[in-house]
Amino acid sequence: MIRAELARLCELGVATIYEASGRQGLIDTPLIQLLPGSRVAGPARTVLCGQDDNLMVHAVVEQIQPGEVLVLTMPEPRPVALIGELLVTQIKVGGAAGILVDAAVRDVEELVKLGLSIWTRFVRVRGATKTALGQLNTTVSVGGTQISPSDILILDADGAVCVKRDHAAEVLRAAEARLEKEAHLREKLLAGELSYDLHGLREVVEEKRRKP
Repeated sequence: MIRAELARLCELGVATIYEASGRQGLIDTPLIQLLPGSRVAGPARTVLCGQDDNLMVHAVVEQIQPGEVLVLTMPEPRPVALIGELLVTQIKVGGAAGILVDAAVRDVEELVKLGLSIWTRFVRVRGATKTALGQLNTTVSVGGTQISPSDILILDADGAVCVKRDHAAEVLRAAEARLEKEAHLREKLLAGELSYDLHGLREVVEEKRRKP
């Protein structure tokens, strides 16, 4: 995708993109957003670390391309810190747009000062080993969703969603149409109409009440 399309996906946000994609690609796990108000959209650069180990995070740093979202995972998500201040410093210099960590981070105050957008499952001090060989640029699973290299990730205060690169343009068009539809609906709600009636939900409730 071109930069303008990625920027628009970022503006539209996780909830709109998720609904517009047919409720596909939700990264369905609690995430801590270290920088309140941050939003990111970009192609995924994936890392499957060894369990409780961050050797492959050090290895991936030289491969990062500007605008990518680095995805850090382990076979089983556990509260072990895969990154801290020094690794994130390198990742930021490499031009990453953001980081999704399906494990823990530490040095939170320093990470906030660095200003790189980060979403993490845990915040814990417990450190990782640096001995286990993992995999770079492979398909990983986070929150029940498969993320492959170059899939588009959108992250904001609501969480994260993954859009397959081949479907991104289609999802963007659907999201724009949804946004326009919601704008018209918002006008009606501000005028005092109720979603209960506009969506035909009153009839649904009344029909269910009539049934024995």
